Amino acid sequence: QVQLVESGGGLVQAGGSLRLSCAASGRTFGNYAMGWFRQAPGKDREFVAGISWSGGIAYYADSLKGRFTVSRDNAKKTVYLQMNSLKPEDTAVYYCAADKSPLRVVVARRRDEYDYWGQGTQVTVSS
Repeated sequence: QVQLVESGGGLVQAGGSLRLSCAASGRTFGNYAMGWFRQAPGKDREFVAGISWSGGIAYYADSLKGRFTVSRDNAKKTVYLQMNSLKPEDTAVYYCAADKSPLRVVVARRRDEYDYWGQGTQVTVSS
């Protein structure tokens, strides 16, 4: 069983920054890629960013490139999402997720490629 706990969400003004963290416990964290998704009210959950098991490969949603950075610390079993230049449209509940396949060569981007999810953390960006 894997447990994922997100933290770091909150209310921020447009143009501000937040850093989300996701602490993992359970199976060998370092063997699995991790992803960040978000879900705004009335919208589907969408892929934000993902990072390979080694941390060597990161992938971002096209609309977020240059503003968001995903990273991980395998020793701390934690994945991070640094969000800069936030916009009101970034308002959503942000979820971290663990890839279901160990040592995947590429970064998974589909929801069905992840099997464990955190409870989510709310990010609200005011204009």
